[in-house]
Amino acid sequence: MQNRSEDFTGANADHPAKPILQRLPSRSEVYRRFGKRLFDVCFVLLSAPIVLPLILALALMLAFRGVTPFYRQKRIGRDGKVFNLLKLRTMINDADSVLVRHLSENPEARAEWERTQKLRQDPRITKGGTFLRKSSMDELPQFWNVLIGEMSLIGPRPMMVCQKDLYPGNRYYKMLPGISGAWQISKRNNSSFSDRASYDNAYWHEMSLPTDFSILARTVVVVFRGTGC
Repeated sequence: MQNRSEDFTGANADHPAKPILQRLPSRSEVYRRFGKRLFDVCFVLLSAPIVLPLILALALMLAFRGVTPFYRQKRIGRDGKVFNLLKLRTMINDADSVLVRHLSENPEARAEWERTQKLRQDPRITKGGTFLRKSSMDELPQFWNVLIGEMSLIGPRPMMVCQKDLYPGNRYYKMLPGISGAWQISKRNNSSFSDRASYDNAYWHEMSLPTDFSILARTVVVVFRGTGC
């Protein structure tokens, strides 16, 4: 009788054993690969009857004030790909020149900018823009970025191209940037720009449907408190 030393995989000296069953992906991996995108698209489509009229009303308000309602800005997305982020306009014309002049004339403002890449008292922001930023409604056009797959509802804060060298780590580049996220609902006014990396790392490891629901719920609180910036 032939000696049957092989196992059920048919392994022998020339053909190493291979597992019959491949390791199944965890729930978090399934959500990261497929569920998150499905969640984004469904949420955007279901909220469109509310969000679209609101964007239109805000855009008309800006237009009546003589302001071009929408603003596009280059941001870094997943895998380092640059995309055009959409926002409602909240800054005056020639905002870049105003910022350069303001920072050159105010050492304290320059130090704040270098640490956080933001200003508590930003001379570029219009009066109407202050309201839009505090309420985070200037971010609503980014639902379009989510729908076409450039962004996610929840993820790292979209980074400007000029900030690339300031960001430590590489976890950011593995995810779609988000309209909201762990950093966006944190004490973001008091954190340094480099602190974003720790929030992004934590979110990568905790990414799941319950986590995204939790961040969305906390985002609503931030919006009603008017602590956006």
